[in-house]
Amino acid sequence: MLIGYARTSTADQVAGLEAQTRDLTAAGAEKIFSEQISARAKRKELEAALEYLREGDTLIVSKLDRLARSVRDLMEMVETIEAKGARLRILAMDLDTGTPTGKLILGVLGSVAEFERGIMLERQREGIAKAKAEGKYTGRQPTAMRRAEEVLTLLREGKTEMEAAEAVGISRASVQRIKRQAKREGAEA
Repeated sequence: MLIGYARTSTADQVAGLEAQTRDLTAAGAEKIFSEQISARAKRKELEAALEYLREGDTLIVSKLDRLARSVRDLMEMVETIEAKGARLRILAMDLDTGTPTGKLILGVLGSVAEFERGIMLERQREGIAKAKAEGKYTGRQPTAMRRAEEVLTLLREGKTEMEAAEAVGISRASVQRIKRQAKREGAEA
């Protein structure tokens, strides 16, 4: 049985998820597990797909990066798949781990993908550092702290932390941070 797995990192990548699902269906996937979640998070649908695999099945994905975030992660996944007597197929590479050549190429390509990601992150860090040095990048401003006066006023009026949080549209933890900051600065609620 061909089992598909599709993933996008964010919920607003609907077209990407639809394209993957279409490609998996065209490749003959009889059952498709899909999710919109970061590769770093716990991927419940991927776990379900791996659990669903039986001997002789093939897990198919459209691209390598939809499945694994590192070579180690990839190799552990391939090991899990093979331990079930199944195999992995990556459509974009026309790669199948059912062959020795497929396994070799997968390892090499996985290493290259991890290298490219490392280089991209390094460039990103360098760009941010340069922008910060030039005063062009200050990062995201804390949203809740911009509402501090409003929160403190509500607390002074006798509202609870939860009531103040709901009224302003922030979390209770943010209200507590605002209170601590105000206490440090001597402007208690």
